[in-house]
Amino acid sequence: MTSIAFVTLEVADPAAAHRFYITAFGLGGQVRPEGSQAPTTGFRGFTLSLVVSQPADVNALIDAAVDAGAATLKPAAKSLWGYGGVVQAPDGTIWQVASSSKKDTGPATRQIDEIVLLLGVEDVKASKQFYLERGLAVRKSFGGKYVEFDTGSGPVKLALYKRRGLAKVVGVSPEGTGSHRLTIGSDAGPFTDPDGFAWTTASQTASL
Repeated sequence: MTSIAFVTLEVADPAAAHRFYITAFGLGGQVRPEGSQAPTTGFRGFTLSLVVSQPADVNALIDAAVDAGAATLKPAAKSLWGYGGVVQAPDGTIWQVASSSKKDTGPATRQIDEIVLLLGVEDVKASKQFYLERGLAVRKSFGGKYVEFDTGSGPVKLALYKRRGLAKVVGVSPEGTGSHRLTIGSDAGPFTDPDGFAWTTASQTASL
């Protein structure tokens, strides 16, 4: 089964980004900042989501991120599906923090249950077929709107969403040019998908 070991975020200041992710979210090997000056503007076409068990954990993580320098794109609030908010890290990466629960069951722990990489793609069905041909298995699929893959016990989960829809969810314009500033480390790579998202072989990439 294909798994994702980590994502590499291409940033201007890797040391500062590493400090941010440790301080704000407690993330180490799952998210690896790497120096890059690749041109990029606007929406980079993806988000990362932290799934937690209760609203108190959402608030704790968002507060920690803002204290560490993140900008709030959507304040944490209840919705039809649960509770969540959106922040943008100092390096430009957009993070959703969410819980399917609308009520707290205990004190905040900042424990993260899942990390989900959401790729915003132009054609969900075509991208789904591309990934199927490279050995990924579908866990959930909702026509041409959303696909979630089964990545086993790997620390990062993967899903596909329409690019414009994903931008709307996080409250930004869908327009953007240049590099995604993202590389996906997995046992499925190396390759580049139809939307320009690059995958690399996890075993060939050194950790921080």
